[in-house]
Amino acid sequence: MGTSNVKAKTAARRAHMEELRKAEQARERRMRLLTIGATALILVGLAGGGWLLVDSAKDKEQAKAAPIPGVKSWSKLTQNHVAKPVTYKMTPPVGGDHNQVWVNCDRQVYTKAVPNENAVHGLEHGAVWITYNDKAAKADIEALSEKVTNTSYTFMSPYEGQSSPIVLSAWEHQLKVDKASDPRVARFLDKYVQGAQTPEPGAACAGGMTP
Repeated sequence: MGTSNVKAKTAARRAHMEELRKAEQARERRMRLLTIGATALILVGLAGGGWLLVDSAKDKEQAKAAPIPGVKSWSKLTQNHVAKPVTYKMTPPVGGDHNQVWVNCDRQVYTKAVPNENAVHGLEHGAVWITYNDKAAKADIEALSEKVTNTSYTFMSPYEGQSSPIVLSAWEHQLKVDKASDPRVARFLDKYVQGAQTPEPGAACAGGMTP
């Protein structure tokens, strides 16, 4: 093989290798661009998701803070422990002097009346008390019983003498409804179970008395 042929083949091989090198560099640049683009999309998506979570949390807090139509409120109710019956200003009571022993108020469904003085102590701990009279439909009582057994810091009992079939009571706040399906029931529980009104947030709802 002549010297000229060898040089030609060597030059051709070098040219081919240079083409391969440039092609590999171009491929690497494309991969970097794709990676950067994908990362940017992921970051944008995460940022967007974070904003959505923040917005959702803000919406939830705003909804909780919004007034619930029909809720009646009192203020500056006393919190003394007493060993005698108390005459309350509202029926059922939503606060005031009460017995030093609270009623067990964590997912408790009672089929007989609960003493006012012990129930009020449960409200002081941040519980919501759901009461009903003989005008409440059986289906509503069953629905509320199920809700209570699935909701911490709630208890339920019959209550003669209340003016509405169903009453929800928290410390200093009360809502009267006719049906368990009333959307305000869920809003009341969401807002007042261990809500901002609670005089003793986090206090136990177990270890008290069971009527």
